[in-house]
Amino acid sequence: MRNTIIAMLSALCVVSAAAQEKIIIGNDTLVNQSRATPKSAVYRQLVVPTVLVGYGVIGLASGEIKSINRQIRTEVNEHASGGTSIDDYTRYAPVLSVYALNAMGIKGKNNFRDRTIIMLTSNMIMCGTVMGLKSLAKVERPDGSTNNSFPSGHTATAFAGAEFLYQEYKDVSVWYGVSGYVVATATGLMRIYNDRHWFTDVAVGAGIGILSTKVAYWIYPFIQRQLFGESNKERKVSAMALPFYNGQQVGLNLAIKF
Repeated sequence: MRNTIIAMLSALCVVSAAAQEKIIIGNDTLVNQSRATPKSAVYRQLVVPTVLVGYGVIGLASGEIKSINRQIRTEVNEHASGGTSIDDYTRYAPVLSVYALNAMGIKGKNNFRDRTIIMLTSNMIMCGTVMGLKSLAKVERPDGSTNNSFPSGHTATAFAGAEFLYQEYKDVSVWYGVSGYVVATATGLMRIYNDRHWFTDVAVGAGIGILSTKVAYWIYPFIQRQLFGESNKERKVSAMALPFYNGQQVGLNLAIKF
């Protein structure tokens, strides 16, 4: 089981690295300019999420890291004064901010259609990875309620949105991205505070969320060509994809209108 989990996460990192060697972000949308992005820039972008995911995966078997998890839980519980449900809402705050800022006239990198497809792609990758790992790892939650603690879906959602906000608005002001990451970090901390996740669950969730959005941006030119052709005016296509999880099965509802 552990080897399967490591293989899944490694594949996500490899796809990210391979895609980034070919794709960079242009002024208005994503473009294919393979010679414009140095490999060093690719690796720098992967350092933080890879370290986060690696730490959590190692923690599945490391007694020392598991001990750190328990120490953090004990320390938090000593100062906790009751749970909160704010994290159920803050996980969506970064991604909703992108659309709110556009509604207020502060334009981001992509138009509504492009950023929505990127966002849906990111969420499909993120949800598929998180749900797959939950069913494989079967880690018990700190509060003992269920065996689907690893990784944190709330945290993954929040960090996927934070990276989405950063990518769309980093050329306008880096502080938009910083604010998104602050909210995402707070969401992860609240999951620990609520006794719903171990620290390693939150670390892996954050890494998966960041990687999912990066991959979505890197592969979007391919998706764009498949849906709209080389020219956006060649054909009109609308698509919507929504992941689902019913407690036992993971799947994807896909609707395409030609």
